[in-house]
Amino acid sequence: MSYHLPCVLMRGGTSRGPFFLADWLPQDPSQRDRTLIAALGSPHELQIDGLGGGHSLTSKVAIVSRSVHAGCDVDYLFAQVSVGEARVDTRPNCGNMLAGVGPFAIEQGLVQAGRQADVTQVRVYNLNTGARIDLQVQTRDGRVRYEGDMRIDGVQGTAAPVLMSFRDAWGAVTGQIFPTGQRIDTIAGLQVTCIDAAQVMVLVPAAALGLRGDESAVELDADTALLARLQALRCQAGLRMGLGGIPDSVLPKPVLVAPGPEPGSIVSRYFTPWRCHRSHAVTGAIGVAAALLLPGTVATDARTPASAGTHRVQVLHPAGRTHVDVQLASVDGHCTLVQAALVRTARKIFEGTLFVAQSAMEPECPGPWPADDRP
Repeated sequence: MSYHLPCVLMRGGTSRGPFFLADWLPQDPSQRDRTLIAALGSPHELQIDGLGGGHSLTSKVAIVSRSVHAGCDVDYLFAQVSVGEARVDTRPNCGNMLAGVGPFAIEQGLVQAGRQADVTQVRVYNLNTGARIDLQVQTRDGRVRYEGDMRIDGVQGTAAPVLMSFRDAWGAVTGQIFPTGQRIDTIAGLQVTCIDAAQVMVLVPAAALGLRGDESAVELDADTALLARLQALRCQAGLRMGLGGIPDSVLPKPVLVAPGPEPGSIVSRYFTPWRCHRSHAVTGAIGVAAALLLPGTVATDARTPASAGTHRVQVLHPAGRTHVDVQLASVDGHCTLVQAALVRTARKIFEGTLFVAQSAMEPECPGPWPADDRP
């Protein structure tokens, strides 16, 4: 016997996954999570019996509803579904999947597309973190326009741009941009920066680990000693950041950083957290860019002095680079974050009916499947 529900599969930025209206899914969180695990085909290293692609970047879910928050159009809940275990994590946000939320909301009738304008703004409230994000979606004659000439590294071809402006994502999870109260901490013998700026991360200078910083994701994933060290480091950092015990959570994300080849650039290797991202998380790119501009962090670039105004930062990752525009303001002689913006693209891949085996949705669904690809 199969359980069936409407589903839209979309690529958002460099990620992919099913998009659902909240009404399409069970309202009980436990039953909802079991449905998502079954829908993606977890726990299995290939997710062969579901929509997942056997990698954390293709094992993601977006759940969208009409917003109940003042001034916002839609509410967005992101869910990271583990590949190798029957587990769902809704603590972090995903900025790549967020790129598909605007087009999805318009096509589902939650937001009216302007018939005269070429751009429709969608204000999103992220339920994971409480942050608000403005999306500018390309539209024409009241419909979403997916075709365009914008190219982003990590995705083949071109598509219409989606401009994303993060307005209040600073300290959204922990309550402070620097949750430990310091811009540099010594943890496990390493000087690191714990930061909550669009994403909760612990930044580590690559050189402190004997690395250049520009290693490929495959090289880094093959270094089991490095992965074990990063796991231990992020567990200790999570305690200092007030996140409690975090072995099974994806927060905080460990990130290796190194100086970029030119002012305003930084080399970054973002972990998800058990594997290196093949490109880079949007939220992570914002946090790394903020750390480069704000003084006193392990990522601060003396070649780019902090000052009020908008600064473009290039975050260099395994698939290329991501440009982030960070706006700073001067308050009592100190620079503070105002907003950060960047461009992604999105594409609808298919929409239809998803069939999920009801037996797979039972609480006693077996797992975990032996796999090294946790989200």
